[in-house]
Amino acid sequence: MTTHTTPPRIIVICGPTGTGKTAAAITTAQAIGAEIVSADSMQIYRYMDIGTAKPSLEEQSLIRHHLIDIVNPDEAFDARKYAVMAGDAIQSIMSRNRTVLVVGGTGLYIRALLHGLFTLENGDDRIRSRLKQKASLEGLDCLYAELKQCDPESANRIHPNDTYRIIRALEIFETTGIPMSELHQRHGFSTEIFAAGMIGLYRQKELLYERIDSRVDQMLQAGFIQEVQSLLDRGYSSTLKSMKSLGYRHMADHLEGRLPLSEAVPAMKRDTRRYAKRQMTWFRSEKNIQWIDAANTDAVKKAAEDYLAMNADT
Repeated sequence: MTTHTTPPRIIVICGPTGTGKTAAAITTAQAIGAEIVSADSMQIYRYMDIGTAKPSLEEQSLIRHHLIDIVNPDEAFDARKYAVMAGDAIQSIMSRNRTVLVVGGTGLYIRALLHGLFTLENGDDRIRSRLKQKASLEGLDCLYAELKQCDPESANRIHPNDTYRIIRALEIFETTGIPMSELHQRHGFSTEIFAAGMIGLYRQKELLYERIDSRVDQMLQAGFIQEVQSLLDRGYSSTLKSMKSLGYRHMADHLEGRLPLSEAVPAMKRDTRRYAKRQMTWFRSEKNIQWIDAANTDAVKKAAEDYLAMNADT
């Protein structure tokens, strides 16, 4: 006789940047007795606080947070490492009979945690090195153009400035002869490692864009330029993956004389709005997400409570 083990149950609050996930998550966590596991690919980095909209020390004192400030800006980190570390954190939280609330806007991290990632055997260091050299000599635009030819679906999902993911996708194609997007489809993400009550937060587009623009202004007032200068002073190069992220690359371009502030700030706002749009496209493609206006924190809390009550005896 075969027995089926029910996957551990967690709650996920996701959605694009600027919606107000942190405030809604803290209110919800307080109501249901949860600890928060961050699913944000930038909040993992130490010294990068303002530009990542990291929960403040006061907010972190209200609810215990996990997977924030876990690596330095020059350390390698990816979705596979995230899934392992987040899984360990979840087991630790559950061992204390606490509820788990995963919160963030990095869709791939959430997908990797809930369903695992496909495994590519026989990665080729020589191919990777050659692609890195080509990017250095001919520019990343050249590699991105290649990716659009061999794997347009992946190219559509990857930002043209994301060196790591562009090279990774091309390496996979050259190694296997199969586009990375097709390998993802074959994998199917059908394994259920955790059973999740998925809550997606949204704002009306015009309001979301206003919030994003306002938040950029608030970041600058809070000392974002000084934060980026501090990172450069610590020896973290503007060529690092972490430093090429939203906001940091714009301010580094300004500080290193490549872009006047009058152009860097509007570009940061524009690129953040575009990023939010891509995030929403990603999450809209996910199944079984209950969408709630982020302004309605009572509805978010109730959705989490209902999920826990519904599954209390299963």
